[in-house]
Amino acid sequence: MNLPQEALRDSASEPTLLTQAPDETSAIGLICAAVDIFDELAVQAEIDAKLADLTDAMAIRKAVVDVLIAARKKGVAAIEAAFVERPFDARPVTRSYTMLTDYLVKTVYDVARTRLHKLNSPTDGERLAIVAVGGYGRGEMAPHSDVDLLFVTPYKITPWAESLIESMLYMLWDLRLKVGHASRTIKDCLRLAREDYTIRTSLVEFRFLDGDEDLAKSLNDKLWSELFSTTATDFVEAKLEERAERHRKQGGQRYVVEPNVKEGKGGLRDLQSLFWIAKYVNKVQTTAELVDRGVFTPEEYTTFLQAEEFLWAVRCHLHLISARAMDQLTFDLQVEVASRMGYHDSAGRRGVEHFMQDYFRHATRVGELTRIFLTALEAQHAKPEPMLQRLLTRRRKARPPYAIKQNRLTVADEKAFFADKVNMLRIFEEALRTGTLLHPEAMRLLAANLDLIDDSVRDDKEAIRIFLDLMLKHGNPERALRRMNELGVLAAFLPEFAPIVAMMQFNMYHSYTVDEHIIQCISHLAQIERGELVEELPVASGILKEGVNRKVIYVALLLHDIGKGRPEDHSILGAQMARKICPRLGLTKEESETVEWLVRYHLLMSDTAQKRDLSEPRTVRDFAKAVKSVKRLDLLTVLTVCDIRGVGPGTWNNWKAMLLRDLHQLTKIALESGMEEINRDARENEAKKALREALTDWDAKDVRTELGRHYGPYWQGLPASAQVIFAKLLHDISDVEIRIDMELDHDRDATRACFAMADHPGLFSRMTGALALVGANVVDARTYTSKDGYATAIFWIQDAEGHPYEKARMPRLRQMIERTLKGEVITREALKDKDKIKKREQAFRVQTHITFDNEGSDLYTIIEVDTRDRAGLLHDLTRTLAANNVYIASAVIATYGEQVVDTFYVKDMFGLKFHQESRRQALEKKLREAIVQGVERAKVS
Repeated sequence: MNLPQEALRDSASEPTLLTQAPDETSAIGLICAAVDIFDELAVQAEIDAKLADLTDAMAIRKAVVDVLIAARKKGVAAIEAAFVERPFDARPVTRSYTMLTDYLVKTVYDVARTRLHKLNSPTDGERLAIVAVGGYGRGEMAPHSDVDLLFVTPYKITPWAESLIESMLYMLWDLRLKVGHASRTIKDCLRLAREDYTIRTSLVEFRFLDGDEDLAKSLNDKLWSELFSTTATDFVEAKLEERAERHRKQGGQRYVVEPNVKEGKGGLRDLQSLFWIAKYVNKVQTTAELVDRGVFTPEEYTTFLQAEEFLWAVRCHLHLISARAMDQLTFDLQVEVASRMGYHDSAGRRGVEHFMQDYFRHATRVGELTRIFLTALEAQHAKPEPMLQRLLTRRRKARPPYAIKQNRLTVADEKAFFADKVNMLRIFEEALRTGTLLHPEAMRLLAANLDLIDDSVRDDKEAIRIFLDLMLKHGNPERALRRMNELGVLAAFLPEFAPIVAMMQFNMYHSYTVDEHIIQCISHLAQIERGELVEELPVASGILKEGVNRKVIYVALLLHDIGKGRPEDHSILGAQMARKICPRLGLTKEESETVEWLVRYHLLMSDTAQKRDLSEPRTVRDFAKAVKSVKRLDLLTVLTVCDIRGVGPGTWNNWKAMLLRDLHQLTKIALESGMEEINRDARENEAKKALREALTDWDAKDVRTELGRHYGPYWQGLPASAQVIFAKLLHDISDVEIRIDMELDHDRDATRACFAMADHPGLFSRMTGALALVGANVVDARTYTSKDGYATAIFWIQDAEGHPYEKARMPRLRQMIERTLKGEVITREALKDKDKIKKREQAFRVQTHITFDNEGSDLYTIIEVDTRDRAGLLHDLTRTLAANNVYIASAVIATYGEQVVDTFYVKDMFGLKFHQESRRQALEKKLREAIVQGVERAKVS
């Protein structure tokens, strides 16, 4: 394990919240000695000394603030130093910050009351209670948490109280505390709390600080007797609704790769919601009391404490690193938090990945516990379903030993349930059959008895049948798989799955953990099968409609990333694991071999489509030879579509759809009609015929000129629509003209930019620089030189969000490109401000790999550069190639988050491939130098 020992200890029993002013007894459970956090006697003595001769209010305030700023600085430093030594001890840290804040508030109040606004004979109306509410009231404060104060008066606020509160706030603000405050009478508190659930929630976490204690007690009594005790149902409903809305805003997923520790699903706010409701409904002071009330088992309570302490530790480290109230675990902060908490690299994975896996595991446990608690409360306090709805809704009855409770499936007879261990899987099938969710009681039962899923269950034919049917027969496989995964049943039945549970891939490409990615992929497959994506995915939908071996494709998707997180290639390791798993799942030898092949080559089609030039006949022929049969081609196509779509929102687009569709179509022709069907001459003849038909209004001589001016690769590499555009651009062009055509290409989700001009060295590089200057991302490019010396280049570009450029933006785009191509703008200088690596992205490590391939094309050497993406990279690479007399025929760009693969089809100055090893090594060295220099120039934004 890479985890520090502090993280492995059991949590101590939960401390009681601070309910009175801090004193020596409250030092119990602090991160360091109370006197190191705030030396009350020393501070008071210093204040007394400084105020001895002062009478001016401003001078008094300033002197007190100066003393308290120094005291606060010393206390904060002591807490942070102790936290560095014990980076998992969050509860003592939050209590320490609370204690420090309490002392500051109490000291400020004491000065305001005794020095600034002293009352010799206060009336009954001139009473004031200072109350902590919200997180501060709960006694949980991160380093930069807000200080929420409520000033309570018995009647309408008096001039004395108003002046005292104002003086207090000025001093607290001067201390740089973020104070949220309100001044209200008891009557106001009751009225506003009744109307506003936010105010009501803050008052649930009421804690008296200083002032008139009887007044605070009166408020507390009235809140409980006149409001809380009679509105539990409404409060529970409001909190459940608020929780659902909060999750929706945070993306609805627990496994988003940059989670919000406070507001995200499975985060601290979920735990706090649990506490609010528990206190409101059961009037408990600590979550420990929920064990006595039978809500949690002792084991669940321990899990609750461990998750709470871990999440609070993360939040505190986030605040300290950011020096502000930061709750979003962004990529750069993940690395720093992981380091502070003692995680380190091991077993082929970075320390940050181990840290985030722990984070997601805790978030999952929080979800389980809050679900158990909130569902129990929902049963007690939810409003009954309308009679008409109950009559019209027909529900299937559960079979023994199950029962439906609160419209959720649970176990009615535990003895009968455990008499057959296969029921640990069968219950998920019954839930799908009855159309119900699992009841928290059933979830608790499953999670507590995972040890029953042993080899006898894994080898049981009925258990295997149920497991496969959960994916194949009920039309909603993701629901069963996600619940099985969250409860640990999936990893228990398929032990090879356990290492990838909650495993984060530390990059900007994947939006989910590995296990959630797999479930997302299977969800997309089920959607295609249900006919929900026919218009968007016609090829994949057609393949499934015609029929494939469903067992093979589902199992292949389940296992395709199972080898991740190890030093070995996950495709190779995953295939080796699939070879053992498939027979265990009852697949035939042929089915097992197909699944193994699909897992081994699950990236082949995606890589070929996105990193290679599909107009190159050799690309299709080599891919067809690897696939061997249309059956495998169809299965791999469906798997690839689901794999890309399962990466995250926005990953799939028309561009990728078109590439995969073209590769599938061309490969199918090659496999069914023979490889000779994929040849250059046939493509050239078809392209020329199509152009003749498109130029029927042209003079015959002009058509002959256009057909004769281009070499073979031009006809094979461009779509017919682009050849028509270039014919018009080249018609009667002069040597000094630059002609540009820009249009939206809906089929490719990109803007198509065509250029025609007299050719000269380095022109392609200048074009890429011009596009980089306007913030355009090149996704594909082709460049050809005609026999009469004109360059024809075509780029497909997208904006920073991955969308085509709107028509309104094209004139500016064209103007900047023309200025750059004419030499009016010096690209390298102009790119300095744009070519930056953002701070958030600095944490990623991307190794540079450069390969040369002389076999993948009949005419060209293929140079593949796999490195870190940035705005000026393509320009740097093409400029380096041009400077070394390398002719670029085409460039294919594939971007994966912070990583990019730029593939160039090139020849040398004599029109030959780069056969000599020494020349390849020299060129690779130059390319690497250009990459390193570019990264050094890319300043942090």
